[in-house]
Amino acid sequence: MRLGNRPEDIRTCVHLRWHIHGLLRQENASVVISKCLRHGAWRLLLWLLLLATWDSGSGQLHYSVPEEAKHGTFVGRIAQDLGLELAELVPRLFRVASKDRGDLLEVNLQNGILFVNSRIDREELCGQSAECSIHLEVIVDRPLQVFHVEVEVRDINDNPPIFSVAEQKILVAESRLLDSRFPLEGASDADVGENSMLTYKLSSNEFFILDIVNKKGKGKFPVLVLRKLIDREENPQLKLLLTATDGGKPEFTGSVSLLIQVLDANDNAPVFDRSVYEVKMYENQENQTLVIWLNATDSDEGINKEVEYSFSSLASSIIRQKFLINEKTGEIKINGAIDFEESNNYEIHVDATDKGYPPMVAHCTVLVEILDENDNAPEIVLTSLSLPVKEDAPLGSVIALISVSDKDSGVNGQVTCSLTNHVPFKLVSTFKNYYSLVLDSALDRETTADYKVVVTARDGGSPSLWATASVSVEVADVNDNAPAFAHPEYTVFVKENNPPGVHIFTVLAVDADAQENALVSYSLVERRVGERLLSSYVSVHAESGKVFALQPLDHEELELLQFQVSARDAGVPALGSNVTLQVFVQDENDNPPTLLGHQSGGPAGEFSQLVLRSVGAGHVVSKVRAVDADSGYNAWLSYELHPTVGARSPFRVGLYTGEISMTRALDESDLPRQRLLVLVKDHGEPMLIATATVLVSLVENGQVPKASSQGLPNSSRREASLMDVNVYLIIAICAVSSLLVLTLLLYTALRCSAVPMQAGCGLGKPTLVCSSAVGTWSYSQQRQQRVCSGEGPPKTDLMAFSPSLTPCPVAEVGMENHSVGGDVSGKVGYYFLLSYFA
Repeated sequence: MRLGNRPEDIRTCVHLRWHIHGLLRQENASVVISKCLRHGAWRLLLWLLLLATWDSGSGQLHYSVPEEAKHGTFVGRIAQDLGLELAELVPRLFRVASKDRGDLLEVNLQNGILFVNSRIDREELCGQSAECSIHLEVIVDRPLQVFHVEVEVRDINDNPPIFSVAEQKILVAESRLLDSRFPLEGASDADVGENSMLTYKLSSNEFFILDIVNKKGKGKFPVLVLRKLIDREENPQLKLLLTATDGGKPEFTGSVSLLIQVLDANDNAPVFDRSVYEVKMYENQENQTLVIWLNATDSDEGINKEVEYSFSSLASSIIRQKFLINEKTGEIKINGAIDFEESNNYEIHVDATDKGYPPMVAHCTVLVEILDENDNAPEIVLTSLSLPVKEDAPLGSVIALISVSDKDSGVNGQVTCSLTNHVPFKLVSTFKNYYSLVLDSALDRETTADYKVVVTARDGGSPSLWATASVSVEVADVNDNAPAFAHPEYTVFVKENNPPGVHIFTVLAVDADAQENALVSYSLVERRVGERLLSSYVSVHAESGKVFALQPLDHEELELLQFQVSARDAGVPALGSNVTLQVFVQDENDNPPTLLGHQSGGPAGEFSQLVLRSVGAGHVVSKVRAVDADSGYNAWLSYELHPTVGARSPFRVGLYTGEISMTRALDESDLPRQRLLVLVKDHGEPMLIATATVLVSLVENGQVPKASSQGLPNSSRREASLMDVNVYLIIAICAVSSLLVLTLLLYTALRCSAVPMQAGCGLGKPTLVCSSAVGTWSYSQQRQQRVCSGEGPPKTDLMAFSPSLTPCPVAEVGMENHSVGGDVSGKVGYYFLLSYFA
């Protein structure tokens, strides 16, 4: 085969593009390439090689076939173009598959030709798509290979233009103006491209012409244009023919009948008597309440005169929700809530449309003004609360900001504010409807800890509406109250010899403040008691106020301990107060009687006494002297002989004087030496006893020592002197008794005539008291307890006197000196109980 530049050689090379993929794998491929180069077709060969390379990479063949091709129509030599030998098609199981329609195309395995197997309808296959193709997959085995083949289906003009309806009806009013346009429905063509390009033609007539409108992307559409006015009485209807022709070869046409009906002219529109209506009504009207009754008239006759009412398209959705219109009567009624605060006016646009054709419309506007009613209570808003408020806050301090509002208008929206009575606050207007709640008088948390302030806002409507808002104003505490004791002074009685650390009293101070300002701590007001500090005697617990005795107290050393306890709170600055405690140390019977001096120089509590046998009954032989360091009953002493002394003993002892005297005259049977055992007892609990031993020697008159005889005159003189003293003492006692009676009478008179002015309590002064004429002088300390009350004068209490260790300076008769008359100056202590009046 010889290839050159001749057309048939070029066609040969072009045909070779379908086989180049297979030829490149064969031995004669180089021969074909060398022949193409030798005859000058190298450029074409290069293009074929590139195309073959793309074909081998994509494995795709392209064919085309017209639609509606007959069965068996040749499409292409698919086996040869794929480079497959005819002999290997069957062994390699050559087969064709299509995703779209597998039965439209088929391959003859004998000759490898692709042909049309069944009718191909492009419009059914691809619709109005500009491109239409059938995709085939060619599959062979051994080895497995898949090839893709695209068969383009070319359109032919096999579909005429089609109208959707056989007849189109067009209504034209006789009053329509020239050049009025009436759109027509166009035809459609199922073909594509030039085959679907349509042209329109209108049958000949004197009233209308045809205009074509091009819509981008949507084709051409016919439009009737009125060129001459139509008189319905002459031409009540017209029939025209519209023809559509496509651009295919051969041409196809389609047509539709146009039925034009001429309508009578509705040349009079309805008329309202006014263009604008104004209506006033109160808010909160019930539904179906009539707003207005509209009326429009039409001068036409018949159906053209009948009018229907409706809201205009200009009416908002709110209007349609709030109002209803009766389309026949023109009544506008309320259909929803009418609230002045939501809207105080409504603009209703109404159309009155007659039933003519074409219908004519009249327009009017209804302006509805809503009048306010007092239907909204005032609203109160509390802001900027400055809580809590200190009780020492200055007057005028702002507690809260208050704003009031009322949605109503006019008088209904005018609001006045007021506060509850009897609160230390007031309202100050700062701006319209704005107030400040300020402090108007001093606060005292201890009197009132919080206030419930109620703000009342009242509008000016009739009837008036109001609203209230309450705020709880808490008063914060400041330290303005010192701790306070119930009494300024307390009296405490403590028995002596108490154990160390014993609780003797509890002080309590109350602070009217709160929290830390009310936390009270206690302490001693330190001072010196004698040579020692007060804190060595007592202490006080800082929190509980309990007072403790730190050591045993001794009544004989300290009868009254007076001190102050301080109570202070924890506020800043701290406040405090003091209370006075008078601690009386009560006596305990802890001291036994003590015998005073002995003359014989013998052992303690034992002395000797010489007695003349000639003395008679009643003669005082001697006197036992004793004192008790205690006081009161604990120091009241009594004397008696020990029971061991027989009943025949000629001696006795004075119960409270301690004088030993003769009960009878001595006789010979009395022993010359007798031992008297005297018991000295106090009246305490338990009773304490001291024992004195008196050794009595009975002597004759001639056996009295000289010294004693010489002392008899002196003794007689002392005895006479003491007798005089006793007389005087008796007189003094009678005088004191008279004075006591007189004082009692005077006190009773004063008590009945006047209220005593003195309420103080005090202690009596120590008083020197002497005993009887036959006793010794002793020093006692007077102690009193006065009970103070708020009703009447101080009460009289019994005062007790106890003897001291220091005797009164009275001459004593020595124990060694004896006389027949006996010693009438025996040492006996007396106790006098006196009443003491304040």
